[in-house]
Amino acid sequence: MGKQEEYVRKPEWLKIKLNTNDSYKGLKKLMREKNLHTVCEEAKCPNIHECWAERKTATFMILGDICTRACRFCAVKTGLPTELDEQEPERVADSVKLMDLKHVVITAVARDDLKDGGAKVFAETVRAIRRKSPFTSVEVLPSDMGGKEENLRTLIEANPNIFNYNVETVRRLTPTVRARATYERTLEVLRRSKQIKPNIPTKSSLMLGLGETKEEVMETMDDLRSVDVDILTLGQYLQPTKSHLKIKKYWTPEEFAELKEIAMEKGFKHCESGPLVRSSYHADEQVNAAAEAR
Repeated sequence: MGKQEEYVRKPEWLKIKLNTNDSYKGLKKLMREKNLHTVCEEAKCPNIHECWAERKTATFMILGDICTRACRFCAVKTGLPTELDEQEPERVADSVKLMDLKHVVITAVARDDLKDGGAKVFAETVRAIRRKSPFTSVEVLPSDMGGKEENLRTLIEANPNIFNYNVETVRRLTPTVRARATYERTLEVLRRSKQIKPNIPTKSSLMLGLGETKEEVMETMDDLRSVDVDILTLGQYLQPTKSHLKIKKYWTPEEFAELKEIAMEKGFKHCESGPLVRSSYHADEQVNAAAEAR
C-alpha cells in the first residue's frame, strides 16, 4: 500500500507517438556537428519529435550544458562551468539558417559565475540569428541573470520576438522546487522586461503535479497578469529521475482545458494548456497569437 501511495501510475494520455523523419534526424546530426546543446534533449522533453520533425522549431541551450543551480525538477547537469564559448552565437545562427527553422527558442543554463549572467552572449545570439535568418522568429528564455536590471536590459534591447521567464510553480512550493530563484524576483523580472520594451510580449510557464491546488494555480495566474504577462503555458511535471521531486498528481486533460478557459478569462492573450505542454510547445504559434491580440 505504501508503495502504491509513493508512486503515482502514469496515465494513458501521457503516451506519445514518435516521428523520426529526415528533418528530425538532420537537426540532431547538425547539433552534434556544431557542438550545440538543446534543452529539448537535455531536459528530456516529450515533444522533441513533434517540434523537430513537424513544426521546424527548436530550443537551443547556450552558455554550455552545466548549470550553476540545482533545481529539484530539472534534468540538466549541475556544477561549476569552466569556460565561455564566444563563437557559440554564430554557430547557433548558422544552424538556424541551415535547418530553415521558422521559430527558435534560445534558453540557457544559469551562469551565476558570470557578472552579466550570460546576457551579452544571449543578445549576440539573437542578433546573429537576425542577420543570418531574418524570417525566423526568436524567443528568449533566460535565467534571472542575478536579478540585475542592466543584464536584463542588455538582452531585451536585442529585440527578441518574445521574452519568456518561467515562474515554474506556485508561491508556496517555490522554495522547495527552485534553487536561488524566488517567486517575487520572477514577477519582478517579468515586470521590468515589459517596462523596458512594452511592445515585446512576455510569457511564463507553470508545471503542475507538484502538490499545488487549483486555487494556487489561479492565484499564480493573477500574479502573472498583475505584471502584464501576455502568454501562459501550463503542463504536467514529469519526474526525470528517481532523485528528482516526485509527482503528487497527474492533472487530467479536462482539468487542463478548464484552466485554459480560466486563463483566457483572466486576460492572457494566449494560453497553451495540456499534459504534454512545455514552455516552448507550439511556441511558433504563440508569436502570431500575441501579435494578433495586440
